[in-house]
Amino acid sequence: MKSKDLRERTPEDLAELEKSLAKDVFENRLKNFTNRLDDTSSMKKARRDLARVKTILIQRKLGTTPVAVPKAEKAAKAPKPAKAPKAALKSSPAVAAPKAAASKPAAKKTSKKSEAK
Repeated sequence: MKSKDLRERTPEDLAELEKSLAKDVFENRLKNFTNRLDDTSSMKKARRDLARVKTILIQRKLGTTPVAVPKAEKAAKAPKPAKAPKAALKSSPAVAAPKAAASKPAAKKTSKKSEAK
């Protein structure tokens, strides 16, 4: 599974997938221990997939990854971005900062001879 595909899933789907992958990891370990596992690479794949799912769930819990919205809700809910008023753009601190920096007096330079005295 790719993380891009996992990010499109809902948290409920991810929770179900986490349970099934944890079960697969357990079954693969048990089969490997009893020498009934033919493809040992399936252990590694299942562990990595489980880690991906857990990572995405934790990221969503912390708020670093957006939660997937079902397609039906996306079509119904399409708000327009709010525009900032023109007055707020004129009084921006980024615009005023260069003027303030230019008005500061330059620091006075001293020579090494005067400091030694």
